[in-house]
Amino acid sequence: MTPPAALVLEDGAVFRGESVGAPVTALGEAVFTTGMTGYQEVATDPSFYGQIVCFTAPMVGNYGVAAHRSESAVPHVRGIVMREARGPAWTDWLTAHGIPALTGIDTRALTLHLRANGALRAAIVPGEADVDGAAELARSEPSMSGRPLADRVSTSGPYTFSTEGAARVAVVDFGAKRSILRQLAANGAAVMVFPYDVDADTLAAFDGVVLSNGPGDPEPLVSETATVRELLGRVPVLGICLGHQLLALATGLATFKLPFGHRGANHPVVEVATRRVLVTSQNHGFAVAPAPGEGATHESLYDGTVEGLAYPDLRACSVQFHPEAGPGPHDARPIIRNWVEELSRAAA
Repeated sequence: MTPPAALVLEDGAVFRGESVGAPVTALGEAVFTTGMTGYQEVATDPSFYGQIVCFTAPMVGNYGVAAHRSESAVPHVRGIVMREARGPAWTDWLTAHGIPALTGIDTRALTLHLRANGALRAAIVPGEADVDGAAELARSEPSMSGRPLADRVSTSGPYTFSTEGAARVAVVDFGAKRSILRQLAANGAAVMVFPYDVDADTLAAFDGVVLSNGPGDPEPLVSETATVRELLGRVPVLGICLGHQLLALATGLATFKLPFGHRGANHPVVEVATRRVLVTSQNHGFAVAPAPGEGATHESLYDGTVEGLAYPDLRACSVQFHPEAGPGPHDARPIIRNWVEELSRAAA
């Protein structure tokens, strides 16, 4: 018999189900993602560090797991919540990695609750939950606002990802997904990855610099923002997700916490110059505030937040969404390809 377990939110809301992962208590920010596939990629995406993820897809785990799908060496989610978990490969994988997971949860009700109230701190508790105690435990978890988390997920030292390529690209690892590195290499870049606190002079020796995705609030990353500011105009820069937010802060724009974030593989973004709409993969809880005339190249069709920036004079650009699409639609993949091709031409 599958043991009972529950998700208890900081406001006291309780969602009861069954435990199909590690039988442990976990704390984190409860969020939802609307992607229909890519559950293993979600679990291993460093941008989900510190979060309990609810899948809106009704069935999760039905195509198993495979090592090549992982976006990092280990899962970074605190917990997984599902309407119906399929296995045993998926649930065994979660258990082996110490990740608690719930099945039988009314994920539609949970998603509506998070949409109405915003992302909330939460606790996954095995057994029959002491609601008051679990809610108090959830409230003990620090808020995601004001939390710099890049140091928790970044590489401890530089390493070479690929040696073949016409353009030498440095990736600053704030929580970089492997699929970003793979797409850079596949499009002709020799890729070297550096820790989050690398200095600007080291990065300026490359043909281009990618500021990667990552978890947490961008505003407390003061020294990292200063490094980006020091790079501008010295070397071409491409920011992705958190990297986009750091470029925005470095150029004087503001960021803020979204009520419940953008997470999924079906987010429409409009390219300002052409009015072409891209369906994109996204995973972020913070965003760049709209600032007319300040270099915005893409906008969210959901809420008007800035989804892309370009500063030609500074040789810098960025996107809030994930052009590597790991997983997700490939509408935006030319962004990485075109950027690497431009670097290669300049380096020739």
